[in-house]
Amino acid sequence: MSWNPALEPHCPASGAKAGGLDAIETLIIPRARDLGGFSVRRALPAPKRQMVGPFIFFDQMGPVEFLTEGGIDVRPHPHIGLATVTYLLEGSFRHRDSTGADQTIVPGDVNWMIAGSGVTHSERTGSETRATRHRLSGIQTWVALPEADEGRDASFEHRGAAELPVLEGEGKTVRLILGTAYGERAPVKTFSQMFYADAQLQPGARLPLPDGHEDRGVYIGEGAAEIAGETFEAGRMMVFRPGDAITVTAGAAGARLMLLGGDTLEGPRHIWWNFVASSKEKIEAAKEAWRTADFEKGRFHLPPGDDAEFIPLP
Repeated sequence: MSWNPALEPHCPASGAKAGGLDAIETLIIPRARDLGGFSVRRALPAPKRQMVGPFIFFDQMGPVEFLTEGGIDVRPHPHIGLATVTYLLEGSFRHRDSTGADQTIVPGDVNWMIAGSGVTHSERTGSETRATRHRLSGIQTWVALPEADEGRDASFEHRGAAELPVLEGEGKTVRLILGTAYGERAPVKTFSQMFYADAQLQPGARLPLPDGHEDRGVYIGEGAAEIAGETFEAGRMMVFRPGDAITVTAGAAGARLMLLGGDTLEGPRHIWWNFVASSKEKIEAAKEAWRTADFEKGRFHLPPGDDAEFIPLP
């Protein structure tokens, strides 16, 4: 293993029974956060675990129901050193960024934005959606880039649901979002070995985790799942020791899981606001660039068509 992303390995959260924890390196109970009108549950980074493979940020958004004229309005803001992954379970919203991308995302699609040395983007509910009562639910993750790719130019890739590999059988459906798993490869270009999948399991269905990956985790989005003899409810993330054979069994109501992991990076990452980097100096340089707000000649540019406002440096 190149670097252990557990800040304090083999320290699961207290309160769970010991039996199932023998197979689990870390049990994460996400922190709930109110983002002004809708809630998120943040599993990564956690006090005892910074990353799972290259995944350094994991938020479950909603589910939330908006009345007419309601929606999300995340003003333009910057990122460095990472790639963002947006995957919706319900609803839709419009993504615009400084590469010129302008994309509405719907359930099953993948928005893959590579920040590299710097990108700015916004996320807003579309005008047609605002005109009706609507729901929003999904997962947003950040993938830390290898140090060699932190300085690359920003880019954006969108893949529709029909382009992603889907495996079905024995009461389970698995859609591969990123990377490689179960003999399949997702079409999105990545910069390190990883896997990220949406798994829907009928009651009692069994799903082995992909092997061949250094770091592996499971987030229970809906329902409940049994792992190593213990039952875990929705809103829990489990991270497993490398090399262990792990099988997840859906509970009586079934389960919807997000599977994630991959190779660990060459070292820890610094996180400040929306910035991720292998050094504090890179973070400080990005902070200064955003503070100056020189969007014509500076490091950051605002998204075309959404450049009337931005989120200032905290």
